[in-house]
Amino acid sequence: MIRPSIRRRKTRMRASLPIALLLSTLLSACAFKGEIPASKHISQNGPLKVHPGLLGKPVPAELQPGSSLPAASPAPLAASATPEAPMKMDPVGLRTQRSVYFDLNSAAIKADYDPALRAHARYLAEHPKARVRIEGNADERGNPEYNRQLGLKRAENVRTILARHGAGKNQISIKTLGASNPKMTGHDEESWAENRRSDVVYERES
Repeated sequence: MIRPSIRRRKTRMRASLPIALLLSTLLSACAFKGEIPASKHISQNGPLKVHPGLLGKPVPAELQPGSSLPAASPAPLAASATPEAPMKMDPVGLRTQRSVYFDLNSAAIKADYDPALRAHARYLAEHPKARVRIEGNADERGNPEYNRQLGLKRAENVRTILARHGAGKNQISIKTLGASNPKMTGHDEESWAENRRSDVVYERES
């Protein structure tokens, strides 16, 4: 027969067992001082955003389950570059840039003269009744026949460039003067350089 004092002692032990386990768990949790790994840290800039539903506010349609975000509208295309304005003719420029100069014994036209020849061609294209004569020249060196042929080739090349830029072939005539029409009458390099040329002569300007 179990004595009453022993029975009361066992009953108190059973009642205190859950309390002891709870205290042991709490003490273990408080004793844990480990740090969160660096990879687990979360950085958030700006105010914390809370779902409206958690605050008892209406939930927007885009945040409701099953809804899809609206498609982003494409960015507007950049405005296309303004078309180049038609080149304006400068009458003074047309009247002053009427000679094309050449190297010794050459009929090749240098690229520097292309803008002026393009301007003449545009003027002729816009004035169908205008007429020009291209006069080819050479310096005094060389025999007369050679100089005439060289002057003719220089005039032909200028006519070709004008026609390529839009002038009508019927608006352009050519003539060779050889060394008979010098711009400078000296017998030095400066004079010879001035005489190796083709001149654009307007017979009719409009």
